[in-house]
Amino acid sequence: MNTRSLLIAVAVIAVVLVPPVIAQAAPRSEPLDESAALNLLERTLKQDHIYTHRISWDCISYITEETTSAYFQFVLRENHNAKCGGDPETSPAIDRYRVYRSSGKIKQWEAAEDTWEPYKSAQTK
Repeated sequence: MNTRSLLIAVAVIAVVLVPPVIAQAAPRSEPLDESAALNLLERTLKQDHIYTHRISWDCISYITEETTSAYFQFVLRENHNAKCGGDPETSPAIDRYRVYRSSGKIKQWEAAEDTWEPYKSAQTK
């Protein structure tokens, strides 16, 4: 193989392999909006089966409690109706989460310590 063919082969490999690596390492170009943050939270909780054995997903509602330039804070509440049961005059909080706009990181409120802790899936708890 001559030098010219070798250089062409290296260039082709670089063009094919380097862009995906750069794309994975690049930070978010746009911060999350409220809808994207909520979708990320819901997708994460469902993927980790956090409430699967505790309550039906149809019986959970998400409410935005706080919006800042850094994060969205969501409270998950029980739906009380004919399908889900419970007193329709109440809607107990299940958990609270913050989803950070720029990083997509999730924190969960730990009531006993009154602190926000990094989210841990059920497998890491």
